[in-house]
Order: sequence, then structure tokens, then C-alpha cells
Amino acid sequence: MYVNSNWQEVSIRLVLVLVGLGFWHGVLNLIVFPLLVVAWIMDGGLLRLRQTIREPLVQALLLLCLLLIVGLSWSGQFEDDRMKWVKYFMLLIFVPYYSLLNQQRLPWALVGLILGYVAVLILGMYQLIALDTQGVPLLAMSYLGFSAMLGVGFVTLIGVSCMSRSLFVQALLWILAFAILLIQFYQNSRVFLCAALIAAVAMFFCYYRGQRLRLATVLLSLLTVTIIFALNSTVFQERWVQAKSDFEWMQQGHYDSSLGYRIAMWDVGLHGIAERPLLGHGTGAAAGYFEKTIQSYKEGRYKDLPRFQETAHYHNDWIEIGMHLGLLGMSALVFLFWSWYRILEKNGLAILGIGLMSYVLVAGLADTFLIFSRTSLFLLMMTAIAMRWRE
Repeated sequence: MYVNSNWQEVSIRLVLVLVGLGFWHGVLNLIVFPLLVVAWIMDGGLLRLRQTIREPLVQALLLLCLLLIVGLSWSGQFEDDRMKWVKYFMLLIFVPYYSLLNQQRLPWALVGLILGYVAVLILGMYQLIALDTQGVPLLAMSYLGFSAMLGVGFVTLIGVSCMSRSLFVQALLWILAFAILLIQFYQNSRVFLCAALIAAVAMFFCYYRGQRLRLATVLLSLLTVTIIFALNSTVFQERWVQAKSDFEWMQQGHYDSSLGYRIAMWDVGLHGIAERPLLGHGTGAAAGYFEKTIQSYKEGRYKDLPRFQETAHYHNDWIEIGMHLGLLGMSALVFLFWSWYRILEKNGLAILGIGLMSYVLVAGLADTFLIFSRTSLFLLMMTAIAMRWRE
């Protein structure tokens, strides 16, 4: 067994806390993630790598990133100076983080993760209440990223409440969950709000199966709270009015709106996948394909969209990876989500796993959840802690 000196053990525990606190900020990532890798190597992580790779979730992450590297070999047709696909490799931070955890270090990692989340939540609330600003500008976090984070918090609290046998604890977790949901109603994002509510419904159906009366009561309570929040949120109401306006604008042949832009991206993306269904257009070719194809596709109806918004991604996890790697990449994504759920189920967190995977899948239908925000990293770290906690 690898023996740590006292200073080395203290350093590793401190790094775990710093990672939980600092990964929310892009600049701090450049500091805390290299520190995490150094701590992992110091702890003998390379010697344990073969054992770590035995975990299906680790295999799924490595497979996805390996395919992206291989996909570079057939992506020469379109130049890519945006390099958005590189963000997939951020998911690999799960490997050293999970490998470093043991029973003695778990409290440190958990405290760091919770404190980091609470700090971002407080900053977001301050921006909203005191400055009437959405998101967390101090962390360069848009309202979409903040809403994604809030959604995960809501789903997690509901999932944990289902695991508790104490009515007091359940009530407390529900109050905290609905407080977070209320904040989410005051962010402009519709996607992550809907994903959070759908994920909660999915968990309730699984938890209360066979108990129709309780299920109906819980769903009615959720619906009541949702309606109350919606009726009292001007942000939510304005956003849905805008969605209706976007749809009417799109019917007139204009796609320079939030909804219209997504429809156009999905249309071109599905067309691109149909052209090369097996292997896609190669890693990094997605954005370039869009900008070249829209000049002539459907008589050029989308050709002016780069003026409306810079081409970055396809606002859909499946279309994004399908454009890069075709069905091969989409199969790797299926393996990733399945492994993720199975590891949570294996550790006695089936209900929470259903909720989180439902959230990720629904959110990924209208945004590239895996590479769009840091919330996916938060989920992976939370999963690593849950895995070690149950061992």
C-alpha cells in the first residue's frame, strides 16, 4: 500500500477542497485542475490506473475522448478555430478526482463541493436581488449556466429526500429544493427549468410506484408550486411570451431568434448526420460544416444566421457528437449515460440516478449540456463522492 507522509496527505485533502471551491471559475480551473493531477500522481494514481479503469464510467469517458482524438483523422474538410470539442476532455477530471478519494478524504471533498455550490448560489442570489442581474458575472457564468446549476441542486435535493426515512429531513430538503426552484424561475432559461421539473416527475413515478394516492398527491403539490411560481415570476412569463413571438417570427421565414436559431441548427445538423451517419464529419468539423452548408441548404434560408449569433455548437448533445463522430460517437454517448446511471444504481442511488440522468438527457435535447457549462463536472464529482461513500 502506498503510504503518505503527513504533509502530502494534508496537501491532497487541501487540493480536494480547492477543486470543489474553484472549478466554477474558468481561470481558477487552470490552477486547481493541474494541482489535482499533481496530487493524483504524488498519491500513486498512475500505479492504480489499471484498477481505476475497471470502472465502467471511467471506460465510457476514456472511450468518448479517444474517439474524438481518432476523429481528427477525417476532419480535414472543415477548419476549426473554435475548438469547442476540447471541452469534452474536461470530463476526464473525474479520473484523478475519483482515484484520490478514500474514506478519510471524503469529508474534505464533500465540504469543498458543497461550499463551492453554496458560494455560487449566494453570489447568484445577490446578483438577482441586489443588482437585478441574472447569472453570476463575477464567475463569467451566464444565466444558462446558473440555471443548469440550480436545476441539478433541485433534482439532487429531491432525490436525497427520497432516500431519507425521517419526515423532518424530507420536509427540510423539499423546502430547500423549492427555494432553489424559485430562484430558477427568475432565470431566463426555459430548457433547464423544464428539465428539472421533468426529472422530478420521473423520480416521483419511480419512488411512488404502486402508491397511486401518494403519487397523485406529490404530483399535485409539485404542479401547484410550479403554477404559483410561474404566476409570480415576470421573468418566466416574459420568456414564454418571447417563445411564442419567436415561433410566429419563424413561421414568417425568419430564424434570427432563440427558438429559430435552434431549429435551424438542428435541421442542418440532422442533414449533416444523414450525409455521413456512421463516422460523422470528423472531430472539429461541426461548426465549419454549418457555416458552409447554410449558404445553399434549402435555398439559403439560414445563410444570415452567423450574423445573428456566432456558430459554436448545435444546442443538442446528440446532434453535436453525431456531427463529429456519427453513430459511433452517439453510441459512445449512450454507453456514457448508461454507465453513469448503472454506477449510481449499484451504489444504492437508483432514484437519484434516474433523476440526474433524466435531467441531463432532457437538458441535452436543447443544449450541449456536457460541454456547455461546468455543471457536468459538478455531477461527475458528486458521483465520485457517492461511489466512494458507499464502498
